[in-house]
Amino acid sequence: MTKHKQIELKDYIQLVFSDYTLRTITLGTAILGAVTGMLGSFAVLRKQSLLGDAISHAALPGIAIAFLISGTKDSNVLLLGALVSGLIGTFWIRGIIKKTHLKSDTALGLILSLFFGFGMLLLTFIQKQPNANQAGLDTYLFGQAATLVESDVWLMAFVTGICLLVLLLFWKEFKILLFDADYTKTLGFNTKFIDILITSFIVLAIVLGLQTVGVVLMSAMLLAPAAAARQWTNSLGTMVFLAAVFGAFSGVFGTAISASQNNLSTGPVIVIVAGVFVLISFIFSPSRGLLFKQIRFIKNRRDLQLHKTLAFMYRIASTHDNISHPHTIKILNNFQGYTKGTLQKLVNKNYVVLEGNMWSLTEEGFKTATNLYNQQNKTNE
Repeated sequence: MTKHKQIELKDYIQLVFSDYTLRTITLGTAILGAVTGMLGSFAVLRKQSLLGDAISHAALPGIAIAFLISGTKDSNVLLLGALVSGLIGTFWIRGIIKKTHLKSDTALGLILSLFFGFGMLLLTFIQKQPNANQAGLDTYLFGQAATLVESDVWLMAFVTGICLLVLLLFWKEFKILLFDADYTKTLGFNTKFIDILITSFIVLAIVLGLQTVGVVLMSAMLLAPAAAARQWTNSLGTMVFLAAVFGAFSGVFGTAISASQNNLSTGPVIVIVAGVFVLISFIFSPSRGLLFKQIRFIKNRRDLQLHKTLAFMYRIASTHDNISHPHTIKILNNFQGYTKGTLQKLVNKNYVVLEGNMWSLTEEGFKTATNLYNQQNKTNE
């Protein structure tokens, strides 16, 4: 937050309520994070992860052209130009995908490169003009949250409210379209209208974030909260809610960290915080997290070892009419997977009775082992 003085992190909460600039930036980044998180969920589930990157880059020439036409750096005028340019880029992408044999990732990359290159060309042209008013347009590349004013926050809040209303009104249609577009058509829904509606809101959310996060990093704000939320749930509603929460907290925490340090731009810090949420989700999420996957893998491997040992003991015990006939532990050494820990677990489960150096199967252990042995034989067949 290069335009705001450095503060202590512990004083941040107090200053949010008393300092106009800090309050405005915090509210703005929180609202931006929430709305991009919500809409990003649909981009992620539709496998359109590059869409945000393409749209944000496609908006750059619109900013430059709006400045050339108006001659002013009024943020509303520039963002209107970005919105028009972003929508044009989006519909060009749709047209390329539908009317050519190119795949979506090729179309996205093509529009991204062309529009961004054109935008940079226009920015270079503007910077060489004698008019001193052109200074500062390059902040839209990486964003500058310190330039947010109260009217920007109200605009973000208004767009977020409209977005929520549209999501509620068309929730069923959005949900069906996400998971079965062909079925949506058979129900009589206008899939083209629904698709354009949600894509337009994604463009609008991206354009709103350009001032704060910038063209280069905006796609991360769209995708990171949604990617983090996806790790925690299989429910669309829960995912959208979690993505909004992760996005809002990324904005708040990113602003707090930026405000507490000198020469730290808010936009990149917000994106890094969002990335931390993704990393935490990838590691610690109970259903998909790497940590719990590893724990389940180790547990399954131990259970498999346990079952194999029990099946081996069953083959030994079944050679006697009396299943509780004791056997020496030494005989288990013939089984490569045997360990003292495995034997103790079988005792704890009441599958095996251990007396000195002798073991014997319990009735419960024999029944369990019979089932396991039969399953193994079926699998082998």
